[in-house]
Amino acid sequence: MLLRTLLLSLALAAHALAQGELRGHGGPVRALAVTPDGARAISGSFDQSAIVWALERGVALGVLRVHEGAVNAVAALPDGRFATAGEDGGVAIWKANDFAAPLSLTKPHTAPIAALAVAPDGKALASASWDSTLLLTPLDGGDARKFEGHQGNVNGVAFSLDGRTLVSAGYDATLRLWPLDGGAARIMRLPAALNALAVSRAGDIATGGADGSLFLLSPDGALRATIEAAEAPIIALAFTPDGARIAAASPRGAVSLFETASGKLLFTLNGPGLPVWSLAFTPDGRQLLTGGGDRLVRRWDARTGEHLGPVVIARPADVFAGLDGGRGAEVFKACAVCHTLTPDGENRAGPTLHGVMGRRIGTSPGYRYSPGFGAHDIVWSRETIANLFELGPQTYTPGTKMPEQTVGSAEDRAALVEFIENAGRLR
Repeated sequence: MLLRTLLLSLALAAHALAQGELRGHGGPVRALAVTPDGARAISGSFDQSAIVWALERGVALGVLRVHEGAVNAVAALPDGRFATAGEDGGVAIWKANDFAAPLSLTKPHTAPIAALAVAPDGKALASASWDSTLLLTPLDGGDARKFEGHQGNVNGVAFSLDGRTLVSAGYDATLRLWPLDGGAARIMRLPAALNALAVSRAGDIATGGADGSLFLLSPDGALRATIEAAEAPIIALAFTPDGARIAAASPRGAVSLFETASGKLLFTLNGPGLPVWSLAFTPDGRQLLTGGGDRLVRRWDARTGEHLGPVVIARPADVFAGLDGGRGAEVFKACAVCHTLTPDGENRAGPTLHGVMGRRIGTSPGYRYSPGFGAHDIVWSRETIANLFELGPQTYTPGTKMPEQTVGSAEDRAALVEFIENAGRLR
């Protein structure tokens, strides 16, 4: 009887472990992918690493470190290998079971890579970059093919159902269909800058706008529906394996599931309220994995929206502790994804903002900046920080790897600057 009870306890513990969160990253989880057999997942993080997970056991199998910056995109290849790509413009290919060093590491792009996609036949890898280009690279060797035309960051890439067309979405508010057998791209102009892209197994196309809109298009690119999906930019999308539903995530922590055919909202996931950067369904469609600002990979029942395990916020002490709240703190929440306020803050996509006032650009100790970033003649002050968020990083500090974003309200910019300045004094 004792042995039976012990075995039952161990079985229940194993089940709970498999259902719980995946913990291991030191920064927000930027990218997710699940292997075709559903046995493993890979996550990429702002902490400059990727982790391969055994989903049934809920444990990390290996930590992959080679990128000089955040790992923005990951892919699971059909043969068991993995691909990672980052803000360093590099693409690494890894063995299925040896994560000490990549099989190959190339730097085909001159700016951060935002997305990866694997061809349906598994023979090629597509990459989308902020250098305004797409690359199609044969996985068995050979020269990459470049696609040019976007005016600005290319944030999403996917293949059509038949693998004969490359689909891309960019910050220039265009979705483009590139025929791989030659010919000009078909261009669809949409009402908002585009941050995310997904193509279903049925061929439906979804892309997420910076205005919170979810655009659903037919396989030929015709706009079928526009859904007001969130009050913040849509930054991640994923279709269920059967294409019947689509999940959309935003920096405010909301993840909503919609019916693809009708655009009807089915339910919204009740998470900790932190930014959700990545989404992936398991191949059986029963679970949805989310990666976000709490550094966890969370699991959800994709049929009901229920969280698998307790919703526990796993993060260090509140970055706003000891600081006055108000509008400045509210605006800074978007910055907190990439920046800490303490001198010993954890690895994130950007340097700590502790002591930033009076500091010359590109000189925070221990942080790896974009090449040429420190060449700008800027000293951070109330005025220069306000200018950064009025004009946008790409305009004010060309060459930066900082995501393009502005704060349109002069009052909000002033509140943000005051909050950053006060935080630096107190810490």
